[in-house]
Amino acid sequence: MLPQVSPAQFNDWLAAHGAGSALPVLLDVREPWEVAQANVRGDGRAGQFELRCIPMGEIPSRLQELDPDQPVACLCHHGARSMNVAVYLLNNGFENVSNIAGGIDAWSRERDASVPRY
Repeated sequence: MLPQVSPAQFNDWLAAHGAGSALPVLLDVREPWEVAQANVRGDGRAGQFELRCIPMGEIPSRLQELDPDQPVACLCHHGARSMNVAVYLLNNGFENVSNIAGGIDAWSRERDASVPRY
C-alpha cells in the first residue's frame, strides 16, 4: 500500500527519510502555471528536501531525472495526480515513495497558510 503523508506530518516524513546521503525529494507534478500560482518554495524546511517540479504528463519521458535511491513524496493540487505518479514510480523501480494527501490545497490549510489556495 502506498504511504499517505499529510502536510502536517511532512516534518516527520523528512525526519524519517532524511538520514541518507541524498536529500529527500518533494516532487510537484502540477502544471507550471499551477506551481507559479501556489508553491512550497518558501517552506521553512528548505535545505532539508529537494523540490523538483515535473508535470505529471512529462514523468515518463523525464524519469531519468529522478534517482530511485532518493525518497520521494509526490504533490499535486488535491492528491489524485500525485497518487498516480507515485504508483507509476513504484512500478518503475522506486521503492521509497509517498503521496502528500490533499495536495497543495491541504498544504495551505494544514502547514502554511501563506500558500495561496486555488
